[in-house]
Order: sequence, then structure tokens, then C-alpha cells
Amino acid sequence: MEKQKTLHNVYQHPLLTDKDLAVINALHKRVVYNKGDFYLRKGENPHSYLILQKGLMRSFVFDYDGNEITTHFFTEQEVVIEVLSLFKHASSEESIQALTECVCWEIDFEAFEKLFHTIPGLSEWGRAWFSEELSRFKQRSVQMITQRASERYMKLLKEKPQIIRQAPLKQIATYLGITDTSLSRIRKELSRGCFPAAR
Repeated sequence: MEKQKTLHNVYQHPLLTDKDLAVINALHKRVVYNKGDFYLRKGENPHSYLILQKGLMRSFVFDYDGNEITTHFFTEQEVVIEVLSLFKHASSEESIQALTECVCWEIDFEAFEKLFHTIPGLSEWGRAWFSEELSRFKQRSVQMITQRASERYMKLLKEKPQIIRQAPLKQIATYLGITDTSLSRIRKELSRGCFPAAR
């Protein structure tokens, strides 16, 4: 029941019928990751993607000094994927790691491609998903330049409180493009009802 509920929430599209969804659901297998486990490591070539039912995951890269920089957080009922390497069949520059125990539904990319070309509703869902993800990426890129760090933090708190509750402070800070010291200051000032002006 949880599988059906999770996958139906993710694969929402008016062109996908109950029969289509049943076929799609059957190709997803349950996988569990413990806290700290890697779904994908830098240099690996992914052959699948995940639907996250429960838990929190993140993707990250290493900067030129060898520091970890969080590029994305994956929350419940989201697609966990490294798009560039998966679709180009290339090694990944990013790593994806479980921050908590995670229950996921995994689908092999070959199986997805076959469905993509045989189920019209799934191809339309895929186009809509890519469009939405591209829009979010563009919006985040602009906000990193135009918004104060405190505004970006408040937005994250409002839209994805699970991240604030479960992710380490340092990882949240790198995702927001600031130091963990700056983030601690922002959190302290917000708890006092202040809105810091510093970026």
C-alpha cells in the first residue's frame, strides 16, 4: 500500500492510467539505505534512479580545496537521480548519500527507457518533471545571487523543514552558499525575532 501511494504521488499525470501506473509500479523494487550509505559515489556510472519514500538524502561534490559542497537535498516522495551521468551514460561528478535511514523504490534505467517509449503518459510525465526541475534549478541559481542568506534559509525552512530538522548544519550551510558560522548566527538571530542583513 505504501509503495502504491508513494509512486502514485510521484508519477502524477492526467495521461497516466491506472493500468499504466500498475505496470510502472511493478518495475520498482524496494531498497533500504542506512544512515551514511551511498547510493552513488563520484566516478561511478549510475544505472537506475530512486523514488524516496522515507528519509533524507543529499548530493554533493568536492570543491578545488577538497571540501564537500552539498548541491541538493532529496526529501520524501522525490526522485533521487543524477541526471547528467544517467542520461549520458557517463561517470558521475556527484555523490549521493543517505543522511537518515531511507526506504526507496528503485527502477533500472533500461526498464524506464522501454516504458518511456511505450507509455505515452510516462513520456509526458518525464517532460513535465524535467521542465519543473529545470525551473527550480534556474530559480535557485538566481536566488543565490539576489537573496540574502537569511532569506534563502527561511525559504528552505518553509518549503522543506525536514532538511532543517535532519541535515547537519555544515551541509545546510554549503547548500546555502555560506559558512556554518554564518548559518549559526542567522539561526540565533531568527530565534530572537531578528532578520540579519548579512549575506
